[in-house]
Amino acid sequence: MNAIQQYSIVTANYWAFTITDGALRMLVLLFFYQLGYSPLEIAMLFLFYEFFGIVTNLVGGWLGAKMGLKLTMDLGLALQIGALLMLTVNPEWLSVFYVMLAQAFSGIAKDLNKMSAKSSIKSLASEADGKLYRWVSLLTGSKNALKGVGFFLGAYLLSAVGFENALYVLAGLLVLALLVSILFLDSDLGKAKNKPKFSEVFSKSPAINLLSAARFFLFGARDVWFVVALPIYLSSVLGWQHIEIGTFMALWIIGYGIIQASAPKLTGIKKAKNLESSAEQSANLASLPTHRTAMALAFALAMVPTVMGLTLSYEPQWILLIGLGVFGVVFALNSAVHSYLIVSYADADGTSKDVGFYYMANAGGRLTGTVLSGYVYQVAGMEACLFIAAAFVVIAGLLAGRIQTA
Repeated sequence: MNAIQQYSIVTANYWAFTITDGALRMLVLLFFYQLGYSPLEIAMLFLFYEFFGIVTNLVGGWLGAKMGLKLTMDLGLALQIGALLMLTVNPEWLSVFYVMLAQAFSGIAKDLNKMSAKSSIKSLASEADGKLYRWVSLLTGSKNALKGVGFFLGAYLLSAVGFENALYVLAGLLVLALLVSILFLDSDLGKAKNKPKFSEVFSKSPAINLLSAARFFLFGARDVWFVVALPIYLSSVLGWQHIEIGTFMALWIIGYGIIQASAPKLTGIKKAKNLESSAEQSANLASLPTHRTAMALAFALAMVPTVMGLTLSYEPQWILLIGLGVFGVVFALNSAVHSYLIVSYADADGTSKDVGFYYMANAGGRLTGTVLSGYVYQVAGMEACLFIAAAFVVIAGLLAGRIQTA
């Protein structure tokens, strides 16, 4: 199969996983809030999900380079099916620890799947004609759009068929995706020619280390107010219903994904067929985003939660709606540039090692943001969450600005 066919399989696999992952998060969040769990207790349900994502990215990147990305991708799908079925037990068994354990398997599965999908593009697309940037942006943007579909699907299934039946529906979707991957995905995809040692899982590249640190704070900034504080605020303060919350967050994620997928077009990258000369190709390469792009976008992004935090008390519903729209656009561009830079900086032989290390930092940022989202909202409210988000984004911009590449 050619590169485009392999890319299509990887993307479809990633899409199926992403829908179930978004749906599962919304199911767990709304179901346990409905049962009377506090914001901090709900945040703790996702603690293992994020923590084991850190470990998985570190080990999974090495495993992908050594054994191939087909193995890590299929393993991620199988683990997610198991995590979904774990939650179909008698509701009396659904203690906080048991749900945390199921979320641990889901976190391992999610990051195995994401690392595999992102890493595979390095061996399927070239950088000189801008294809690498376009394919990374398309994969990442479409994934986030479908995560929004998953949010809506989770809220809808919870209302329509209940918690347990919703889990069976999601597991069935992933069984189909796993069969397609087993049958058609290239088993040598992403294997390193020189088998990496486990000691090489930590990046020795200053550029990747700084970009990873910036990613930590960028995604911590998003999750500190979005993942727990926002849906609970919409429910408890603004009085929204579950289906309204799920639909709104779904539409936000979908719009965010569309912007992310469109990032190359928005930043002026042309398609290869429009480049008629080497001079045009050189100009196109010069227009690709750099660490300075990431720094500028971060500083622009920091202004959004700052203004929201200062004005939220005046007209909370409209401030949230407008602020979320602006935040989504600028954050999507930030994330797309980061996703391109890590694949661009990564070593071509065994890309998954560097990508895994980078997404370990991403998972660390999400873990920090998720815990802070529940705790800070519970003790200080939404405004405090927004101000912490602004500070995190400024730090991300400063770290990106320190990157030096050859």
